[in-house]
Amino acid sequence: MNRQSGFSLLEVMVVLVIIGMIMSIVAPNIMGQQEEAAMDKARLDIRQLEDAMNMYKLKNKTYPTTEQGLEALVNKTSVEPVPTRFPDGGFISKLPEDPWGNPYQLVSPGEMGKIDIFSMGPDSEAGTEDDIGNWDQDKK
Repeated sequence: MNRQSGFSLLEVMVVLVIIGMIMSIVAPNIMGQQEEAAMDKARLDIRQLEDAMNMYKLKNKTYPTTEQGLEALVNKTSVEPVPTRFPDGGFISKLPEDPWGNPYQLVSPGEMGKIDIFSMGPDSEAGTEDDIGNWDQDKK
């Protein structure tokens, strides 16, 4: 007698249902972790930009203006007030992008503090509640 071994359609369907149930539990947790990781990266980038801004101020007695922007940390600006002490290679080598692919923003003098450095967040719009800035660094 010649018997073929293998899985029946019912057995395969049961396995697929079990895998689907496991994925419905695991997937939301993974997606939530990914969004939280993006927020943490933005907070870290902002903290590093703020440190570079403080070094800029220490050497030049003033922060870059909004018009000069964060680019003033990388390249010596010709916009007034021109920094008198600017290191070779800048205060940072290049400006990071936020996790959503947008440039970080600078408002100087700031509305929330001496300077405001922020990401526009996942919606890429400034002034919305998902903005992540140096004003809320103590929240995390």
